[in-house]
Amino acid sequence: MQHLIVVAHPLQDSITMKLARAYALELQQLGHSQRTHDLYRMGFNPIMGADELEPLSIGHAADADVAQAQHDLCSADAVTVIYPLWWATMPAMMKGYIDRVFARGFAYEARSGVTKGLMGGKRCVLITLSGSPFSLLIDNGEWKAIDSLQDAHIFRSSGFKLLEHLHFDKVEAPTADEVVEHSLASVRSCAQRHFAPSVVDLWAAGNELAVVSRRER
Repeated sequence: MQHLIVVAHPLQDSITMKLARAYALELQQLGHSQRTHDLYRMGFNPIMGADELEPLSIGHAADADVAQAQHDLCSADAVTVIYPLWWATMPAMMKGYIDRVFARGFAYEARSGVTKGLMGGKRCVLITLSGSPFSLLIDNGEWKAIDSLQDAHIFRSSGFKLLEHLHFDKVEAPTADEVVEHSLASVRSCAQRHFAPSVVDLWAAGNELAVVSRRER
């Protein structure tokens, strides 16, 4: 399988980036090919231009950076998106990527207020991190909003089969070594759960595993 990993964090040595690298390596060890879009290091421009508001379907050509990102997305069988939650949402860099790359006419169509996803057949895993305890996100309603606005409105609405949303809570610097190691083991397990050869064989046979949401500490 071909995988695309999209990750956003300005610090290369952050736990977010460490999780992305461990996940990518585990996919390779499972026999998959992967491409990582490290949005900060690649200098992706998150600012949408006025001309990009026109749907691709009416003839507007995507800018070169967006065209490449869309090509890599089309080439992937599975997409994993990794980012910290800042103010209970994704960083502006990741949101700009979504705005520009998941364009109307490419990732979805909309008619009379009804959205039709165009990414059908592709699997998706979300991995997020927060400083807030998961229990607080649940109690104050933020997790419900995250599920509605990010998991459902962006990824499921675009047609992705969301396999898992893996969340790490209470992530604060400096992060203890044992916490980092536990987190790295958790993302490796996530890759194994969904992309081990035996699991991929189940997909090929037409069997689907249940979608799960997990919290790790």
